[in-house]
Amino acid sequence: MIVLEYKLVATNKQQQAMDEAIRTAQFVRNACLRLWMDAKDAEKSVGRNEISKHTTKLRAEFEWANKLNSTAVQAAGDRAWSAISRFYHHHKKGIQPVGFPKFKKNTRSVEYKGSGWKLDAANKRLTLTDGFKIGVMKLKGSWDLMLYRLEDIKRLRILKRADGYYAQFLIDAERHMDLEPSRKTIGLDVGLKSFYTDSEGHEEPSPRFYRKAEGALKKLQRRVSRKVKGSNNRKKAVKKLGRKHLKIGRQRKDHALKLARCVVMSHDVVAFEDLKVKNMVKNRKLGKSIQDASWRAFRHWLEYFAKIMGKIAIPVNPAYTSQMCSGCGQTVKKDLKTRTHLCGCGTVLDRDHNAAINILRAGLRMVGHTKTSGETQETLVEMEEDQPKLASIAEARIPQL
Repeated sequence: MIVLEYKLVATNKQQQAMDEAIRTAQFVRNACLRLWMDAKDAEKSVGRNEISKHTTKLRAEFEWANKLNSTAVQAAGDRAWSAISRFYHHHKKGIQPVGFPKFKKNTRSVEYKGSGWKLDAANKRLTLTDGFKIGVMKLKGSWDLMLYRLEDIKRLRILKRADGYYAQFLIDAERHMDLEPSRKTIGLDVGLKSFYTDSEGHEEPSPRFYRKAEGALKKLQRRVSRKVKGSNNRKKAVKKLGRKHLKIGRQRKDHALKLARCVVMSHDVVAFEDLKVKNMVKNRKLGKSIQDASWRAFRHWLEYFAKIMGKIAIPVNPAYTSQMCSGCGQTVKKDLKTRTHLCGCGTVLDRDHNAAINILRAGLRMVGHTKTSGETQETLVEMEEDQPKLASIAEARIPQL
């Protein structure tokens, strides 16, 4: 599945109608969640079928809810069931529990399935045909929808952001990129000083988008605080603040995406730290910097591009990778303030460089237990036939002293 996104060129009247459709979808989702909560209190069971039937009752009971296309109402019910099933799944499987499903107060999107909209792919025009009478809107974007069949578009999502409205098309298609094997491997150690340090000793500078914009954000936040609640001036100030946050988010995504793409294209095997970022951001001193680094997004794109390019991305447990010497394997204890790895065997490296080499070695040991596909698997088999060469891949990263 791939998602193509376009910005919608809409009038004020069309924007108001889309807001009404989004609020209606939010009402349906919350009403289905209320049905489940009431049944749970009465010790009754409510499944997916009951929620689906309840969405039909809501359309019959509320005239304004009937304006929303039936497939969009079903999708809103699906959202409620998704939250419920995820709650049950995490508790039954012993996974870290997610919170009890909550009512949504500020939903920003509505989804349509196969009906309720029409697409003119040649002229990039989208028409929403349900009871809100939103009408025809122009699609602004560089993607070419003519490359895909209309029946391959499984869902349409109308999304509201700080800078306008967007249409997202979920298309039943797969991306594949055929690349020549590079026969290179790399280990990555992410950090706050630099975005990452690889097993070759290269340090990628950290962009720190949020830190650089923090002064402007504080200024915009003060403007919001000074405005009267509910006034138009406050709404305008909130919108400016939202646009600034949106810009920072887009900068982070663009940086992580492009960097991950370059790393995966240049290497057959990429080993990286399997960090629990959700737990790490709870640190009061470092939480903001960790979020600004976007390690989680970077990992997501590494795994995504590895899948479509036929490469291997291996998450490695980071425990003791910075303490173990990459030269002799001995443990050299050091605190976070110590930035240089100094071992009695003569190995002197930057702390992160040493960790990256250990991460690469651990990743190479896991190659045989990692699912691979196609040409990359054949390449790795050839590499494994020459064990001394494979063992020297990581050793070559250590500078000669």
